[in-house]
Amino acid sequence: MLQLSGLDATFLYIESPEMPMHVGALHVLELPKGYRGPFVKDLRALMAARLPLMPALRRRLWWMPLNLANPVWVDAEPDLTQHIVEVKLPASAKKGDGLAELHAAVGALHPQLLDRSKPLWRFHVLEGLGNSHSGHKRVALYSQVHHAAVDGQAAVALANILFDLTPEPRVIETRPSKRVKTFRHDMAEMLRGAIAGEVLQVGQIIRELPATVSSLTRAAGAVAMHTPLLNRGKGNKVSNLALAPRTMLNVSVTPGRAFASLSLPLAEMKALAKLHECSLNDVVLFVCAGGLRKYFAAHGITVPRKPMIAAVPISLRQPGDTSSDNQASLSFISLGTHLADPQRRLAHIKASSAAMKATMGSLKSVLPTDFPSIGVPWLMEAARSIYGKAKVAERIPPVATLAISNVPGPQVPLYLAGARMLTNYPTSIVVHGLALNVTVQSFDKHMDFGMMADAAAMPDVARYAEAVRAAYADLQLLPPESAPAPAPAPARKRPAAKAPPAAKKAGAAPAAQGRRAPTAASKPAPAPARQSRQPVTKATKA
Repeated sequence: MLQLSGLDATFLYIESPEMPMHVGALHVLELPKGYRGPFVKDLRALMAARLPLMPALRRRLWWMPLNLANPVWVDAEPDLTQHIVEVKLPASAKKGDGLAELHAAVGALHPQLLDRSKPLWRFHVLEGLGNSHSGHKRVALYSQVHHAAVDGQAAVALANILFDLTPEPRVIETRPSKRVKTFRHDMAEMLRGAIAGEVLQVGQIIRELPATVSSLTRAAGAVAMHTPLLNRGKGNKVSNLALAPRTMLNVSVTPGRAFASLSLPLAEMKALAKLHECSLNDVVLFVCAGGLRKYFAAHGITVPRKPMIAAVPISLRQPGDTSSDNQASLSFISLGTHLADPQRRLAHIKASSAAMKATMGSLKSVLPTDFPSIGVPWLMEAARSIYGKAKVAERIPPVATLAISNVPGPQVPLYLAGARMLTNYPTSIVVHGLALNVTVQSFDKHMDFGMMADAAAMPDVARYAEAVRAAYADLQLLPPESAPAPAPAPARKRPAAKAPPAAKKAGAAPAAQGRRAPTAASKPAPAPARQSRQPVTKATKA
């Protein structure tokens, strides 16, 4: 019996029409020359061949009696005609790049909850785009997979199975499984499994308590050590643990969504990170922070005097682990948005990021992804209902301003059912109190930004995407912090004054020749001011 972990099940308990808990991506695909289609048919055929390798897409939920504890996964045989569906875009999508129509389609489709009686995923094939620059037909794919089934890294592992490196789909040999499929569990078995799991988890918590206390002590030391890094400079005192200022984004969200995307060159972003002696993730945080300042200014909104805070997911997954579950936690990074000077803001983000990494490095081994669950479903669902209806997000101090996630992705061209993938814009989750989610993934030669916002809080999220692009342009012009100051122009030499003829007859040597100084008797009379003083140039004055 495969019971959902506490973290996986949490995404089920907090889900509501206002907060769908699925993730995915928007892909624009270029079809092969002379392709006739339909693409939806070819995609279903490919998925049928690859499904044996993707267990997360071949199982569904089986609920505990009375919802007493976390549900379990049971086997399912998905009907691909229901899980891979076709959507027609408006006629205007054929003009230009069609991104506006694609963004609108994602905004309309994202709020649709996945059917919990079926495997928790759905693919939307978006037809009606115009041709690419090379004259090839295009199609788009918007994917939805529930967060209870995968986290960011697990979704990348699924993509590695689904996508190919060449236009010709590879043939993957699969061996028939000898495991007996389980499509249901009886009540007695479910209760025995829940109680046994509860006992094991409590015992594990007790055994790991000394190591947990030790790790918390080290983390507290790391916070104390890195706090001075964040407090350098007048008006720059801040902590990653401080509360965020209240903004237009810290509200209870509605069922509506607005989506926008952005692509930036990957090689150039890496070069900028190297130039400024920071990480690629610091560059992502910098352009998102600068975009917030520009977006607020464009709307006449005063930027808060306190720095805005990003809620940043961190992976707890061990290298090589491709299991389909959630192994992640949440950290917080101060974005330095209160600093108008981009140089100081970047330094602030670098220090904030370093402090977060030092702290979380000590905690990664003890952060829980599973915990005892008997009675938890009742408590969490009740808390979710009260939180939304009472608009608690507007009543309590916000801990963060927005969510920013950077997921490493494939840096090579990919193909899906023979079509070349041109973009990989992630689509993620907004929750009460955090009305904007920016998820970034590297793909091929660019970094693709997906920006999901609550439609009431930020209906013009596309303007924020352009503000982020403008912030990236600022970074391109920013000199590195360690660059030497430009040397002043050398002062122009004043020519030595010529001695009058009388002095020459006395045998006096000019000082410029380095001979002994003339005696008082032979010292020439001072030259007139107009002969000895040269005009003062700007270089001399400097």
